[in-house]
Amino acid sequence: MTEAFSDFNGVEIFYAICASVGGFFVLLRMILQFFGGEADAFDGDVDIDVDATHTNTDVGFKVLSLHALSAFFMMFGLVGLALYRQSASGFTPSILGGLVAGAISVWIIGKLFKLASGLESSGTKDTSAAVGRAGTVYQRIPKGGSGRVSVPSMSRECDARTNDGEELESGTPVKILEVHANVLIVEKLL
Repeated sequence: MTEAFSDFNGVEIFYAICASVGGFFVLLRMILQFFGGEADAFDGDVDIDVDATHTNTDVGFKVLSLHALSAFFMMFGLVGLALYRQSASGFTPSILGGLVAGAISVWIIGKLFKLASGLESSGTKDTSAAVGRAGTVYQRIPKGGSGRVSVPSMSRECDARTNDGEELESGTPVKILEVHANVLIVEKLL
């Protein structure tokens, strides 16, 4: 192995180390994600958990994260080494090229994570989307009190009160008039 790097000078060794360390962490992160694990190591606390039954859907990306730093160093090292050794462009152009390539890779990864986070959904609709829809009293609404209404189009039950303060029995069809602090205001359908 030392024969392959025997003709490298100090700058080329620096680029090769950056590319190797960055590439190692990119590869490690890919392997851990493939098996449902996670590794958080930037804050000084290293947790490597592998849980085959639960995968984390949080695809958060920060500029100072293991994703960003490993991608930056990998691309910085690869492009810097290629410019310095293959193109013989000199030290300054290779440093600048490596920095630009590293920054672009961080930017691209950030955009990919932002796109992926846009695909995430809680699976429930906002309560305000129930206005104007029909539902059924699930739990009796007492006079002047609150009960629960099932809204089939939203697949959920919500706290509810009547608009006139009257009692409604379970099974009564209702129309949702408005929403106040996640409490539905309903009226009996005729």
